[in-house]
Amino acid sequence: MRTVAVVPAYNEADAVGSVIDGTREYVDEVVVVDDGSTDETKEVAREHGARVLEHTFNTGVGGAVRTGYRYAIEADYDFVVQVDADGQHDPSQIPRLLSAADEADMVIGSRYLNESHEEYSLVRTLGIQFFTALVNTLGSIEITDVTSGFRVYRVSMLAEILHHSDKHWAVEQTLEAAKRDFTITEISTEIPTRETGNSQFTLDTFVLYPLRMTDVALRVLLFR
Repeated sequence: MRTVAVVPAYNEADAVGSVIDGTREYVDEVVVVDDGSTDETKEVAREHGARVLEHTFNTGVGGAVRTGYRYAIEADYDFVVQVDADGQHDPSQIPRLLSAADEADMVIGSRYLNESHEEYSLVRTLGIQFFTALVNTLGSIEITDVTSGFRVYRVSMLAEILHHSDKHWAVEQTLEAAKRDFTITEISTEIPTRETGNSQFTLDTFVLYPLRMTDVALRVLLFR
């Protein structure tokens, strides 16, 4: 089975090299999607042996991973491993995720099956819980961590559920996978808070959740 790692990256020159080095041991190819970085992210990625797909401007994680998924589909890979470029995801856990994918279409590395989520801010915790409850209710599934970006996907599934939202891609794709009866599973994966940079969960984004979630839910439930 051919496996590719997709690493969305925006201004991660300091961390992306070690992420590539740790990840390439477990996959056939590492693809870094440079999402309009203004630092040396793409140069560092190439120096460490990754294929680099470049965006001319920043689209957000959703846009970056969609570009990586399309590459995996066109290159006829069997599985995609999604890994963050900031070093939060431990590459040594990739074999566990891939093993779980033998009997699943989507594998989520959950922070809520261990204690690593206890370090998160209140706003971030509320955001994760809100998203997860929404997907569980609308998708009739039981998962604990819908926003985790440490995942494995069966590429044949991605070809059918490629998401459109750049802001809440994980919610959209997980909900659609559930509605289409693809198999979704979780395994416990410790993901500590990042030491540098900023979380996507801020008070401003939390206030906008209802409007954005209405858009995502309608897109999946009514128009797919």
